Amino acid sequence: MDGTSELKKTPLHALNLSLGARMVPFAGYEMPVQYAAGVMKEHLHTRTAAGLFDVSHMGQVTVRARSGDNADAARALETLVPVDIVGLGEGRQRYALFTNDEGGILDDLMIANRGDHFYVVVNAACKDADFAHMQAKIGEACELTLHDDRALVALQGPHAEAVLAELWADVSSMRFMDVRACDLHDADCIVSRSGYTGEDGFEISIPADLAESVCRRLLDHPDVLPIGLGARDSLRLEAGLCLYGNDIDTGTTPVEAGLEWAMQKVRRKGGEREGGFPGASVILDQLENGAGRRRVGLKPEGRAPVRAGAVLATDPEGADVVGTVTSGGFGPNVDGPVAMGYVTKSAIAPGTQLYAGVRGKFLPVTVSAMPFVKNTFKR
Repeated sequence: MDGTSELKKTPLHALNLSLGARMVPFAGYEMPVQYAAGVMKEHLHTRTAAGLFDVSHMGQVTVRARSGDNADAARALETLVPVDIVGLGEGRQRYALFTNDEGGILDDLMIANRGDHFYVVVNAACKDADFAHMQAKIGEACELTLHDDRALVALQGPHAEAVLAELWADVSSMRFMDVRACDLHDADCIVSRSGYTGEDGFEISIPADLAESVCRRLLDHPDVLPIGLGARDSLRLEAGLCLYGNDIDTGTTPVEAGLEWAMQKVRRKGGEREGGFPGASVILDQLENGAGRRRVGLKPEGRAPVRAGAVLATDPEGADVVGTVTSGGFGPNVDGPVAMGYVTKSAIAPGTQLYAGVRGKFLPVTVSAMPFVKNTFKR
């Protein structure tokens, strides 16, 4: 039997094939890793024009309070994340984290306030577990629906606004993390001004049966190229953004990952709604006193990429190991290799010289501030 026959397909599978995509297994789906242009050109095109990504494998969940009061849904969601959801305004979206009792990260996600409900987008590999987690913890208070009837695409890059404005002029008034309903090519869509490339751009939820026609309309624009998983990974790495399963997981806390910015004051010690989420004692203590290790950016010397799993040491013989690389590759806009990983407190300062184990040798790398490429969000 063909090993790909058991993989799920997104609503854009046929379109991806017609565009010449090379398909690979990813998170249980058959997904495009690159198109004819190739990873390098797709990456650079997204940074200079606009790229269209099929991210329909991700999970889309609506959360409605059974009481009919959206504030009750906000309070329920706050029992799962160390994030201010009660204070999230209608039409706004926020990055969030499901945590476990040990303070580890079950998944990272987006939560949008849609007025009469919340709209949650979770990672593909975690979506079934996330949905079960939400059902078990807040299912009595909220009605939850996992949408297999919608596609999700990301339009990213400096020309994204101009491209989308040809279908919906109001998009120009949106700022970073705004969420709105709109009609695109006769399809009822939900658009957020967000993405995971470091570029200005949009994520668009589309009814599955209309997704191909909307995407063909976007791809008709001369500034838009289809972009695969390969460039998506190098773009998010240059942007210093975590990949769940690589850079964050159930054994990693938000503080260790450098994601304190996702936890607003109202949920921290002394805040109006302090704690009340899984792992609060661990996470709040780390917010006050720091963690024993931390995610850092890394710039290897030379041209050889340093990949995930490489150990990091303070000496060129690799005797004093202080950490591990979690993501690494070539950064086309940096024009050199970039990486990120976790190191002990003593090695987190930018400029610290370390050595990464690569094929039996220890190559020099320097701890570097992130992002490696300045983001261009329209705030």
